[in-house]
Amino acid sequence: MIDPRRLRILRAVADHRTVTAAASALYLTPSAVSQQLNALEQETGHALLIRSGKGVRLTAAGEILLAHTHAVLAQLERAEAELSAYAGGAAGEVTVAAFATGIAEVVAPAIVRLAAEHPDIRVRVRDAEGDESLPLVLDGEADLAVAVEYRGAPREDDRRLARVPLYAEPFDAVLPAGHPLGAAERVALAELADSDWIGPYPGNPCHDMVLLACELAGFQPRLTHSSDDFRAVVALAGAGAGVALVPRSALRGMELKDTVVRPVAGPAATRRVFAAVRRGAEAHPLFRPVLDALAGAAAGLSTD
Repeated sequence: MIDPRRLRILRAVADHRTVTAAASALYLTPSAVSQQLNALEQETGHALLIRSGKGVRLTAAGEILLAHTHAVLAQLERAEAELSAYAGGAAGEVTVAAFATGIAEVVAPAIVRLAAEHPDIRVRVRDAEGDESLPLVLDGEADLAVAVEYRGAPREDDRRLARVPLYAEPFDAVLPAGHPLGAAERVALAELADSDWIGPYPGNPCHDMVLLACELAGFQPRLTHSSDDFRAVVALAGAGAGVALVPRSALRGMELKDTVVRPVAGPAATRRVFAAVRRGAEAHPLFRPVLDALAGAAAGLSTD
């Protein structure tokens, strides 16, 4: 009989690609993870991993077992959801991992809704960049994620996660006041090809979106200044240090001194935001009201 606890370890190793990283995510020692994987190989009668100096990868047998692992763990999540519902309803704590703008735009309003409609549900918020929240959910460190689409993100049909679309928004061009294009109704990115640019660091999902938008406009931006804080990006633009693309919601309520904000002409980079939970847990009586509150808070936000 296969121990489902060992299946969780197999999935963590498949996600993180090294025993050490999987152990850290699961709060185990690397030796404990290795022992559990060895036991799983004995249970199945197959070698599941190929170990190398840089990490591990699954064998063909490991890939077969991983596919079943997604289904088994999703079914266990459903079982826990039904047992929780049988036990008497929604009461407890839910951890939501979200990026800063997502917290302001949907998580905080959702907490207000939940306080009125489900006062026994407590939400604990964890600030995480748009590409960090999904691994937290998969590793069990958070119950729900508010995340953005990014290069390398799990696909919509990923068997590990269930998604709820929240909103989509374009990136607007932020220019120094007095910029020659500041009087235009819309700004064509190609006209900014020779400008210095301000943008997020590599690894931030918005960094990839800015690069892609510029590439589609026919140039590679000269990223002179870097910050993951959009307030800092706008301040640098106001100081005349360069131009930037910033998600529209991140500009809402921000001090825009000495800057001009204009929509982008033609196809614009778009940030798509969604909520995610481990597949099978979307009907959990604690999680379902939170997902509904997030969706309700996001209604009307899309400007795509």
